[in-house]
Amino acid sequence: MDKKILERAQNWSTNTYFNEADRSEILSLLKDPTLNESELNERFYRDLEFGTGGLRAPMGMGQNRMNIYNVRRATQALCLTIKNHFGGGSAVISYDSRHNSKSFALEAAGVFAANGIKAYVYRALTPTPMLSYAVRALKAQAGIMITASHNPPIYNGFKAFWTDGAQVVPPVDKEIINAYNDLTDWNLIKYMPFEEAQNKDLACWTDEKVENDFFNIIETKVIQDKHMCLNHGSDLSVVYTALHGTGLVPCLEILKRLGFSKVHSIAEQAAPDGSFPTVKSPNPEDPKALKLAIEAMIRSNADIVFGTDPDCDRLGVVVNAHGKAEILNGNQIAVLMLYYIFKIKAEKKMIPAKALVVKSIVTSPLQNAIVESFGGTVMDTLTGFKWMAGLIRELEEKRSGYNFVFASEESFGYMPHAESRDKDGVSSVALMSEVALYYKRQGKNLIEALDEIYTQFGFYYESLLSQDYEGIAGSEKINRIMEFFRNYPETHFAGEKIISTEDYQKGLNLPKSNVLSFTFESGNKLFLRPSGTEPKIKFYVMVRETEGDLATKKKNALIKVEVIENKIREYTEKA
Repeated sequence: MDKKILERAQNWSTNTYFNEADRSEILSLLKDPTLNESELNERFYRDLEFGTGGLRAPMGMGQNRMNIYNVRRATQALCLTIKNHFGGGSAVISYDSRHNSKSFALEAAGVFAANGIKAYVYRALTPTPMLSYAVRALKAQAGIMITASHNPPIYNGFKAFWTDGAQVVPPVDKEIINAYNDLTDWNLIKYMPFEEAQNKDLACWTDEKVENDFFNIIETKVIQDKHMCLNHGSDLSVVYTALHGTGLVPCLEILKRLGFSKVHSIAEQAAPDGSFPTVKSPNPEDPKALKLAIEAMIRSNADIVFGTDPDCDRLGVVVNAHGKAEILNGNQIAVLMLYYIFKIKAEKKMIPAKALVVKSIVTSPLQNAIVESFGGTVMDTLTGFKWMAGLIRELEEKRSGYNFVFASEESFGYMPHAESRDKDGVSSVALMSEVALYYKRQGKNLIEALDEIYTQFGFYYESLLSQDYEGIAGSEKINRIMEFFRNYPETHFAGEKIISTEDYQKGLNLPKSNVLSFTFESGNKLFLRPSGTEPKIKFYVMVRETEGDLATKKKNALIKVEVIENKIREYTEKA
């Protein structure tokens, strides 16, 4: 095996900075390096990379794993950056239901405290949007969310937030990354136990006020008259699943406050559990994860299913369409929210001047058609809410006059207000309940509401094909795939004539990113990008059908998408 990797592992096993039990984990692998070569390679072939949003990796000991030591290192880098910008201050920390999340949160608090930065730690596991809100409400300089979102159970992660409540963006993220990379001596990381930090008033638990204020704000964001929800909320029958994550308490609380009293929680998935025992992946984008909730909806003839991921920043929705479960994709959920917001605000003559909607480049252009019909503006960013929130902050700082209305991305993330500067599953549950109730009172389900939108604006359809490639070999394969498409030699793809190719590594008026897009003569598009948080590459296909009735348009769109996806699979298998 590689001598450098073996040397790194041996150094870890003998370094007394790491406690004895943690060193013994590596020592056990070193007893038979040949047998454990693959595992040692994965753990020590590199340092765990601090990406543009933070850390995410399988848990375990080693340089390339999520553990208390890499959490301390990342927090120390964040402390150095805070001091560089503000001299000191405070930070907020929250955590999800994953294994070790709370202990990682307390480790981070100990590093903040040892650096003289007061740490506010949520008293219980709490969703990402509530962390984002608390950074703003407590006027903190930064925040940390311990989560790996919807990754498999072996993963955990560390998301870094800045003083506006949004995830860090350039140039701050680069400063943190540089500080992290420079911390090669573990003994330079400052740390004190959480109890000592509490005694020195350098760490404390949050109180009920910041939580209640978060719910109070969502109540003020109701689009219709709030009385519609309070007086008729019991007409809507909801099935909710927290998928073993943080969403149960806040989502049920906001539904109760708004008058949605007919809510059934899936008991088998209600309790926080980092093993996620009832699902392969706790991802509401995956219909399999919502199976128990869908079955309960059909069995009880409920109207709708809501499912949130472990850190409750994503929302999945399934509609009961006359006894058939219709699973909505992220674009469809966003379009229903967006159209409803503008429709009701238009009726009330409350659309603000220079109304602004923000979305990612791989999110449906149907949003443009809707927003522009109401006189608003849509701006695109790279994938990720940190870019959307960063754009909002930039426009605020420039006093541009734009008034934020809504932000979303196709991967089941929605930001219905700017008090929290990240995707927000709690606020989205509230808004989607309102949308579903509004249409139910008209005798329509959300599939019928979508068809009305398609009839008015045209039929747009988007698909996402994800190809998973784990480990070192997987990373290399993803690079080969991107290189092949970056140098794609033909004029057509899957029968579609290519009229332009855009390589976002070159900037294109956005920060450089490893993203490619192909625009076809038909107006259809293909985007591809490696995931920034998971070992996979994603292909986004966007089509619009204009010929025939709505049923014909839907049929033809599905055929086109299937042809393109089959061609993608053909090329990726060869790479």
